[in-house]
Amino acid sequence: MKIAIIGGGPSGLFLSILLKERMAGVEIDVYEQNPEDATFGFGVVLADTGLSNLRAASPVVVDELAQAMRFSDRHSIVCHEHPITMKRPGAGGGAIPRIRLLAILQARARALGVRIAFQQRIEDFDALQADLVVGADGVNSRLRAAHEDAFGTTRRHLSNHFAWYGVEKPFANPALVFRKHDGGYFVAHYYPYSDTMSTFVAECDHQTWLDFGMEAMTDAARQALFETVFAPELGGYRLVSNNSAWRQFPVIVNQTWHAGNKVLIGDALTSAHFSIGSGTRIAMEDAMALADAIVAHPHDVPAALQQYDDVRRPQKAKLISASEASYNWYERIREWMELPTPHEFVYRFMTRTGRVDLQRLQAQFPNLMAELAAGGVAGLAAEQP
Repeated sequence: MKIAIIGGGPSGLFLSILLKERMAGVEIDVYEQNPEDATFGFGVVLADTGLSNLRAASPVVVDELAQAMRFSDRHSIVCHEHPITMKRPGAGGGAIPRIRLLAILQARARALGVRIAFQQRIEDFDALQADLVVGADGVNSRLRAAHEDAFGTTRRHLSNHFAWYGVEKPFANPALVFRKHDGGYFVAHYYPYSDTMSTFVAECDHQTWLDFGMEAMTDAARQALFETVFAPELGGYRLVSNNSAWRQFPVIVNQTWHAGNKVLIGDALTSAHFSIGSGTRIAMEDAMALADAIVAHPHDVPAALQQYDDVRRPQKAKLISASEASYNWYERIREWMELPTPHEFVYRFMTRTGRVDLQRLQAQFPNLMAELAAGGVAGLAAEQP
């Protein structure tokens, strides 16, 4: 079997590794449009539970990733200028520089015999003459764009505006800061991913974007605005821009996951909102499901693609439902930030996806629940032991 993978990000590289580890004779070419040393992006987060799932599929490469990660079992949420810090179950979230993540995956793929071609922007996917063409090329997938009718693609954009920055400050732990400033509603999501750097996602609602005239601002002016708003957290450090374009999140859905010998995985298939912090894991788990299906049907591409759809679609539907609930919550951030106490705000935040109920919160975050109950959140006092 000959497989062409479009996109040399985590999901595409992980797919190539999984297949070569189990089907040494398969021919795999990975085509990446960016240069090999491109450093777009900052840090990537993979929680310990997600790592366990990935490790079961490829222990060699996932153990190497874990060794390069910076873990934190604390997470803070700040609203009304009141920080509430919770201890996560287990080791918590592991963060790694994106370029280091890619380097580890590239090295493992090459060691297994995968051919990786950089600065290769494929225009004619049929000319690849592959038995299977995989679109692992992200939310702006060219493979999907070339066959949108066949995939049944729909897209829309959320109203909030955001940009990804870095900062040369290793924060003590990941945090979310929700701040009202001069009538605007602003959010900072940040987490350390090395001994010297953190990712810093800047966000505001659309009304704030309009009220502050941000559409007409230069990128430097927008950056300076967020440096002012979050000066207490930045402590004199400047935000670092690296392809840090301001945009509104695209919600991408495809009714059909595969068309002919072409199939989508990761954000090319369904975009996962950054607020659930699981986009990379979801994409890599797509790769796991597709690899399982190909190994089960090495000489029957249609059967493999049908198994991938049958098995993965209901699994992914739950994750994407959580993503949808989360981004819809953020779309109403102005309303939530008007709640009277930070404790009520944190409770609403923790239950925003509908996947976490009181029983689960009590089991995983007993100290947090006690703090929220003491803070007067209605209905929680009776739940405390």
